[in-house]
Amino acid sequence: MKHRINPIVDCVFKALLGSEKNKNLLIHFLNAIIDFQDEDKITDVVVMNPYNEREFIDDKLSVVDIKAKCQNDFKYQVEIQLAVYPALSSRIVYNWSTIYHSQLTKKGAYKELKPVFSIWILENPLFKDVDNYHLKFGLHDVKNNIALSDHLTIHLLQLSHFDDNKDICNEAERWLYFFKKAENQDIDNLPEVLNTKEMKQAMETLQDFSENQKNYLLYQSRLDAIYERNTLEQMRRETEIELSLARQHIAKTTKEIEKATKEIEKATKEAEKATKEVEKERAEKEKAIKEKEIYLKILKEKGIDIDSLNLSS
Repeated sequence: MKHRINPIVDCVFKALLGSEKNKNLLIHFLNAIIDFQDEDKITDVVVMNPYNEREFIDDKLSVVDIKAKCQNDFKYQVEIQLAVYPALSSRIVYNWSTIYHSQLTKKGAYKELKPVFSIWILENPLFKDVDNYHLKFGLHDVKNNIALSDHLTIHLLQLSHFDDNKDICNEAERWLYFFKKAENQDIDNLPEVLNTKEMKQAMETLQDFSENQKNYLLYQSRLDAIYERNTLEQMRRETEIELSLARQHIAKTTKEIEKATKEIEKATKEAEKATKEVEKERAEKEKAIKEKEIYLKILKEKGIDIDSLNLSS
């Protein structure tokens, strides 16, 4: 290929699995990840929000997901997520609930509701301490292992946890290998793991973005948007760190000021106490002097020779 193309960049990802010409790839991907078998396998899908390059040109921050329904009216959502943040879990559940809720019309009944499957491909792990790259969530009672309903299924594919050096055992792993390694592959010399009908077709989509000038410019604009977002996110994190350090410094300084203030107040009280003691001592001395003067005056009035008396000061 003329240029390297990363399949998890949003416009490429949407073209891979969300375009009409690649509808068979979406079917293959869904069957692989959800692991539908035999008569349960998806045979046809309707892409409800097909790939449209205008959404990427006009909106740098577009939410890129793929919504589809299959022959039995089950609903599917596939989304690529490059950034992981604390509220992502809530967003995943909210997006699932939005699709589930949208099935009911004003005249509808609960029995009309169909299962909704959400598949999230995460470049960075949401659950760092879990070794598994494929996590599956549903509605069930943990203690008794009883399912409340099969209408909620959420798959998380943590790309960073997938070992691309391992032997590929199934089609789900083949897709994960593709998402991690396809950027650096030569379409004319593919490794055995990518030398299948579906993977070759997926590589052709990458080749189109590589060699078609219009698509490559679109791809570059999306990369620029990602770099800009990452830069802003990095600046935000750095600002938060600086603010946190500043708050810590202010808190430390405030404590030191409070401590110094208390010490000053304590010293002031001690000084006031010492001053009062000095004033008290002076007052007592003045009182003693006055009493002595009165005593001497009385002695003098009585004609007593004061000098003959041994009076201490």
